Amino acid sequence: MFSKETYINRRNKLKAEVKSGILLFLGNDECGMNYADNTYHYRQDSTFLYFFGSDYAGLNAIIDIDENREIIFGDELTIDHIVWMGSQPTIKEKSEVVGISETAPMSELKTYLDNAALKARTIHHLPPYRPEHQIKLLYLIQIHPNLASKNASLPFIQAVVNQRNYKSDEEIIQIKEAVNITGEMHLAAMRMAQPGMKEYEIAAKVQEIAISLGGQLSFPVIATINGQTLHNHYHGNTLKSGDMLLLDCGAENGMHYSGDMSSTFPVDKTFTSRQKEIYQIALNAHNAAIEKLQPGVSFKEVHLTACRAVAEGMKQMGFMKGDLDDAIRQGAHALFFQCGTGHMMGMDVHDMENLGEVCVGYNGKAKSTQFGLKSLRLGRELEPGFVLTIEPGIYFIPELIDMWKAEKRFEQFINYDKVEQYKDFGGCRNEEDFLITANGARLLGKPIPKNIADVEKERI
Repeated sequence: MFSKETYINRRNKLKAEVKSGILLFLGNDECGMNYADNTYHYRQDSTFLYFFGSDYAGLNAIIDIDENREIIFGDELTIDHIVWMGSQPTIKEKSEVVGISETAPMSELKTYLDNAALKARTIHHLPPYRPEHQIKLLYLIQIHPNLASKNASLPFIQAVVNQRNYKSDEEIIQIKEAVNITGEMHLAAMRMAQPGMKEYEIAAKVQEIAISLGGQLSFPVIATINGQTLHNHYHGNTLKSGDMLLLDCGAENGMHYSGDMSSTFPVDKTFTSRQKEIYQIALNAHNAAIEKLQPGVSFKEVHLTACRAVAEGMKQMGFMKGDLDDAIRQGAHALFFQCGTGHMMGMDVHDMENLGEVCVGYNGKAKSTQFGLKSLRLGRELEPGFVLTIEPGIYFIPELIDMWKAEKRFEQFINYDKVEQYKDFGGCRNEEDFLITANGARLLGKPIPKNIADVEKERI
């Protein structure tokens, strides 16, 4: 937990930006996997953590800006809870360490909000991302679950985004710790993978490292020989000679800050010549994107720089043809690069995605609807304090290739005869985490191998 002053200052800044009304914060509850007492790993809501610091289930809070009140609502543990869970601080004790002096039983929250509604006071809430939040909003302020996201407060969303997007020095320390744990996860996978192993053995090892170093996973592990499936969480395949393994995983540290890195390496000790050619094109795009990182530069331009590097490499190899400017403008390169080059990162691995990519990643501006570009989660101008990922890749998706070929899509830009020869290739990417500084960008955490020679050296 940060100092009491950090949380007080965060709440004061929030109040100053929203200016009036009641801010409603919904904490997360425990959630049963298959019955009530057998719960999933608990994770507090990130915005609740950011402003109130309390990592316990069963809490909600309000900030009443007009009456200058900050209240955490929750029920104290009974002896039955203590028998199973052990002693814990009281809610008042939990609250005082972050500068909150007023607490109340959970039953009083609805009364408080009902009285506010009778006076026609504005009650701000954020978009719900869990069914429990939708039910709470229905009970507390009579908002139907179908309308809960639509009725979320834009001023509240924007005020939260305008704080959490800019990482403080103490947050950067936490993110670096998470990234360093993440790097250890990748190095372990590079060193252990060999033909005959199962993907789930790799997944188990990286999760073990995250937990053994005091953290958890920041998202479900992607460890796959089918790298063309962008979010592949299946781990049942056997690693074979000639395969590449794409690993995308991250650690969340004890303060709930995230790391997110990807690596691709051969199951054998060295890449094949075909793997080297595609891998190097993806790496060229990765490095080109890094070179573009500067305050004031639109991340959309960073992404298009990576797209250009992919298209140039694919044209040199005979996969693409024609005018590359036109090809990129029309989205033909997205046959090989379907996703975005990066996203914001912080307490959430896709930071504040529950608050909406338009607010977080586009500063309120509309996103593109073009295939490929619509998947870019970050498109706004970069500013000091932003933490983001760089992760372009190249993916041969057989179903997408078949569909575009049948539709004769972009035949002026794509050599389908050449593409057909690589339908079994899979996919590859590297991913690193960067802080935007006053005059450029800084890699966060200890780097892991990404150049071909360095990756192969780690494999020997």
